[in-house]
Amino acid sequence: MEKPAETQYPIHDLLRRRWSPRAYSERPVEREKLQSLFEAARWAPSSNNEQPWRFIVGTKDDPSTRDRLFHCLKEGNKKWTLRAPVLMLSVARLNFEDEETPNRHAWHDTGMAVFSLAIQAMALGLIVHQMAGFDVEKARADLGIPPGFEPVAMIAVGYPGDPAELPDYLRERELKPRERKPVTEFVAAGMWNAPPAWLTR
Repeated sequence: MEKPAETQYPIHDLLRRRWSPRAYSERPVEREKLQSLFEAARWAPSSNNEQPWRFIVGTKDDPSTRDRLFHCLKEGNKKWTLRAPVLMLSVARLNFEDEETPNRHAWHDTGMAVFSLAIQAMALGLIVHQMAGFDVEKARADLGIPPGFEPVAMIAVGYPGDPAELPDYLRERELKPRERKPVTEFVAAGMWNAPPAWLTR
């Protein structure tokens, strides 16, 4: 199912088509495609080239790894991730490796890596859905995350499935039109809350 964005201005088709479906096929994700996803994440930009991201991955080919991630999810997310063949958790290293001083950009940079992964997934015909709805402390304990690292987001990856297989309330969310704030609400020229003339003319 495709839900391309109705954009105000032209953007690349991969960006226009990227969204976060909940309807997944149980078709496994090929090893070479998983490799490409993490290669894309590898080349994301980061402060001081620190690359503070880590990923813990579970696939249906190895059910015990996937189950550890699945059981960290909140109940609402368990209902639709049942079919997703790949679950992963993004994790941020909070301090710079050399100095052990706080890296205030670690979350931002980890998000950049995940977005690179998500766009590569779109290019390969895969879908990605990121989730805040998981038990952070359970993930920290059950997945063996050491001090100094912070769980960021759970992520489902796979091939598109049939929205008809979702519960009614999720199917409605899947089918409703996408919405975004207009660009003028979040872009300012030189100081807070001053919309640029080049956006409004």
